[in-house]
Amino acid sequence: MADTALYRRVWRWHFHAGLFVLPFILILAATGAIYLFKPQIDRWEESAFRGLPAQGAVSADAQLDAAMAAYPGSRFNHYRLPENPGDAAMLQLALPGGELAEVYVSPQGEVLGALDPGARISASVSRIHGTLLLGDWGDALVELVASWTIVMILSGLYLWWPRPFKAAGTFWPRLTLRGRPLLRDFHRATGFWISGLVLVMLASGLPWASVWGSGFKWARTELGLIDGPQDWKIGAGGGHSGHTHGAAMHMPASPPAESLPLSAFVAKAGQENLAFPALVLPPHAPQLFGPPTGNEWTAKSQAQNRPLVRSVTYDPLTDAETGRRGFADQHPIDRAVNYGIAWHEGQLFGLANQLLGLATALALIAVSALGAAMWWKRRPRGELGAPAGDERPFGPRLWLAIAALAILLPLFGLSLLAVLAADHLWTRLQGAMQRSEPQSSHQ
Repeated sequence: MADTALYRRVWRWHFHAGLFVLPFILILAATGAIYLFKPQIDRWEESAFRGLPAQGAVSADAQLDAAMAAYPGSRFNHYRLPENPGDAAMLQLALPGGELAEVYVSPQGEVLGALDPGARISASVSRIHGTLLLGDWGDALVELVASWTIVMILSGLYLWWPRPFKAAGTFWPRLTLRGRPLLRDFHRATGFWISGLVLVMLASGLPWASVWGSGFKWARTELGLIDGPQDWKIGAGGGHSGHTHGAAMHMPASPPAESLPLSAFVAKAGQENLAFPALVLPPHAPQLFGPPTGNEWTAKSQAQNRPLVRSVTYDPLTDAETGRRGFADQHPIDRAVNYGIAWHEGQLFGLANQLLGLATALALIAVSALGAAMWWKRRPRGELGAPAGDERPFGPRLWLAIAALAILLPLFGLSLLAVLAADHLWTRLQGAMQRSEPQSSHQ
């Protein structure tokens, strides 16, 4: 009896969680699937600046002079080395108005055009995926949806376990069925097979969520676990592709007057075989993650495959190497987070990672659609059709599970308090209405 009551209670929470997250899952899965292919999208967007003639190439200094002449009054942020011979170099400039421009200069020193990094396809998709275009509130909403999706998956796994055990209908659908029973089999079997992948995908996105990420950052720094800045952003300004606009204009002009020219450090960076995109940053330049650079020139990889990321710093007067840092130098906690980010973005092991992420996103959309179809078929006309509530107190196992999830997922815990109160009031109200019906009909 206790197990039956627990099953119905879990089913009720699975149902309500599913209805809440369904529309958001469709948006997040679709945008996430697109963002998996950011490198291909970016290369397509830059196709006019690639595969150019390489004869008559000029120095990086001449390319910088051409970019600064085209955008007078700008500040030089970084130089991106061409990925292949004949590709244009990209120089990011902070414009006088505070906006950023990615200026593409041909090997011969001709300015070919510019892109706004915040308006690029991948950046736009990232904003939808991370904030639903609602800023900080959207970021919190996405984290809330991710938290409840984790709860939905865990409750779904509890409901998935067959009683009694049967492989057919559990690990694969019974194709002899028709209608809603067949939909249920597809929903259960597909949900089981992708549950682990989706849980990893959701968990790997939490470090850049506002509430969870801030708590993790506090534990990371205030408890003295890890020294140094983290190389991922938190909240609406972070996620996959955060950019700092206005802050760059308050820094001194660069490159500094007393320094070797840019081309000296581009040559040094070219010898390092850094994973693309490979950047050369002058002293005091803003970075995508962490504080600005120091008093030295920096050559670094900004690859999405985080284990390939490394940086080298150079003395501005002598171009002598002053420091080197790679993935192996990070704290194990940071390495674990960065492995998760690389997996989340589909870049940990190339095309196979992208295709696996795409399959996961499509399967999640399918499972969600199947769940919605089953609900639509079984619900009474004009009613929500939710599983019946239960006024009996929670058992210790359920309280323990709720407490653990509330600690691990703070927004889930806060929202659960509100939902439990509303559910309790609604159940009592339904009971009172049912008890009053016989009296009303008798009168």
